[in-house]
Amino acid sequence: MKKRNPHDMDFYDFGPAFPLSRREFLKLMGGGIVILFTVGDPFLLEAQRQRLPDDFNAFLRIGEDGRVSCFTGKIEMGQGVITSLAMMLADELEVPLDSVDMVMGDTDLCPYDMGTWGSMTTRFFGPPLRAAAAEARAVLIELAAEQLQTSPSELRVEAGVVYHTSQKQKKVTYAQLTQGKKIARRLGKEAILEKPTDFTIVGTPVLRRDAVDKVTGKAKYAGDYREPGMLYARILRPPAHGAKRISVDTSGAKKIKGTQVIEDGDLIAVLHEDPELADEALKQIKANFEKPKGGTDDKTIFDHLLKVAPEGEVVSQEGDLTKGEEISQTVVEKTYLDGYVSHASIETHTALAKVEGDKATILASTQSPFGIKQGATSVLGFPDKNIRVITPFVGGGFGGKASGQQAMEAARLAKLSGKPVMVVWTRAEEFFFDTFRPAAVVKIKAGINGSSQIALWDYSVYFAGERGSQHFYDIPHHRTKSHGGGWRGTPGSHPFGTGPWRAPANNTNTFARESHVDALAAAAGIDPLEFRLKNLKDKRMIRVLQTAAEKFGWTAAKIPSGRGCGISLGIDSGTYVAHIAEVEVDKKTGRVEVKRVVCAQDMGLSINPEGAKIQMEGCITMGLGYALKEDVHFKDGEIFDLNFDTYEIPRFSWLPRIETFLIEDRNAAPQGGGEPAVICMGGVISNAIFDATGARMLQLPMTPERILKSLSEK
Repeated sequence: MKKRNPHDMDFYDFGPAFPLSRREFLKLMGGGIVILFTVGDPFLLEAQRQRLPDDFNAFLRIGEDGRVSCFTGKIEMGQGVITSLAMMLADELEVPLDSVDMVMGDTDLCPYDMGTWGSMTTRFFGPPLRAAAAEARAVLIELAAEQLQTSPSELRVEAGVVYHTSQKQKKVTYAQLTQGKKIARRLGKEAILEKPTDFTIVGTPVLRRDAVDKVTGKAKYAGDYREPGMLYARILRPPAHGAKRISVDTSGAKKIKGTQVIEDGDLIAVLHEDPELADEALKQIKANFEKPKGGTDDKTIFDHLLKVAPEGEVVSQEGDLTKGEEISQTVVEKTYLDGYVSHASIETHTALAKVEGDKATILASTQSPFGIKQGATSVLGFPDKNIRVITPFVGGGFGGKASGQQAMEAARLAKLSGKPVMVVWTRAEEFFFDTFRPAAVVKIKAGINGSSQIALWDYSVYFAGERGSQHFYDIPHHRTKSHGGGWRGTPGSHPFGTGPWRAPANNTNTFARESHVDALAAAAGIDPLEFRLKNLKDKRMIRVLQTAAEKFGWTAAKIPSGRGCGISLGIDSGTYVAHIAEVEVDKKTGRVEVKRVVCAQDMGLSINPEGAKIQMEGCITMGLGYALKEDVHFKDGEIFDLNFDTYEIPRFSWLPRIETFLIEDRNAAPQGGGEPAVICMGGVISNAIFDATGARMLQLPMTPERILKSLSEK
């Protein structure tokens, strides 16, 4: 059997040696060091929460060639953890960054992971990974001390070389320590983590290690893989959510040579070795469906949500709302609306499944490899240990690639057909089956006293969820309520599936909150920057706001000033962000041009500042879409936006001048960076439009039609 490197993408080629157990993998890799780890209390609680293994050898392996394999159930979908996790491991283990190879999202080789979402990779997986590396370093120093016949306290490590502090010629490399040996050892005490002041890799800007492969086309995604005898599947879909199939005739499909037709309960599919002939076979199926009637559409959905909303749960509360209203000289009450939004990932949901006997291997574009493993166990009826899920690069997820429906379809069809099966959703299927960001309503009643301070804040959010709903302003009398739970909603609330969308709920809540704070500033007749500073006590938020204002070159003015500048603040995943934007509005057409966006961000210790800024830029770009254009149109469960001709995502021509600034704090714990900068885009553009025109936008997206309507109602 040819020895293959799991760090090369070709390792995942579904060849004869493909299904490896963890034990087989270690045998395949030859000599190396096996280290057993214990973890101290700071990490144990989080490890247990994520079902992380007690044996932290599961996180890394040091080969006899000195290269280090980092094993993580996290996946790479553009957020850059393929680089930042390697940086954390390399720094703690004290090896060169380019000696670390990432093995990601393989359920046979990697420790359990609940999924890659919520900007939690650095915050929650980072600490156990660092602990494993620190333990490994300590064990290796002990082994070196034995070989060099000295005390561990006399040894130091640099670039994977352990040396004596006063006799540097006395040294041994990690490779020499592990060559031809497998050593099981526990440290017996808690390892000492590296101090932030001693970091040499973490905190320095590093280019993404997958960048060249992705821009040259070398990087492989799930749809790029092939397996001998593989069939492409096309599946009969209903025309609308909630539609019932009345009849079906598959005889026409069977006439196409080489077509295999699968009819298994609710699943009707055609399989062919040629994807174009599979498409043609699907067209030959004659099916009748009964569509639902009397449902909602994209215009009536908000009234429907308010009608079916359950009693809200109090998220936060302080003071007395009645007293707050009594001392308020001005009260502003508004309702904000936010429609359904698609994830619109460039890579559609894809999976390749291979079933051999009672074993299955699934290669899928997913944010949750272990979730798919669990689902496939139920679908196939195989033992958990007999199912392996591998995730190559994922072409965007944003919360939408968690359920794994396409993987279940591929697995089911592979078992029924006896052949490897690939399921690649069309763009229309992607839009139809996407779990949309839920439509939501936010009602706010707020008041200011004679000193332009917010005295009253009564906030109710319906169906978005509570993430980002709690304000950070200094308000003595306030209450925040959440109705209808989070993105899942309650039964009967949404006409189709809803799910998390990059920073779930926070985009809606930040848009509503920051638009309303801006409305209060206008009512007070003072500059919106001055108004926010007057009503803030949180030092971190004040610092990011002042940084953004300084970098933008903000000059005070009452709003609307006509210049088209807006401010928006937010907190997500432990990270503080402040946006200031400049827009130009064509009052004849309603078209908005975002000319400049300045973003200041405090995320504690930034593992990779270059990667963090890339994420900020990506968030700002993506935020332009939900703020200005992205909206799902539907009626009675039928989706009308099935491609990018009607569902428009941001284009390069839209992009403003983007300036990003990180407020570094090396002594603070690292926070999430994949989502925070997206949350402010609705609010900052809305406020800039108001400053330019005097029209207050109350619904996302802020399309030209809605802007013209708002201008006419001023």
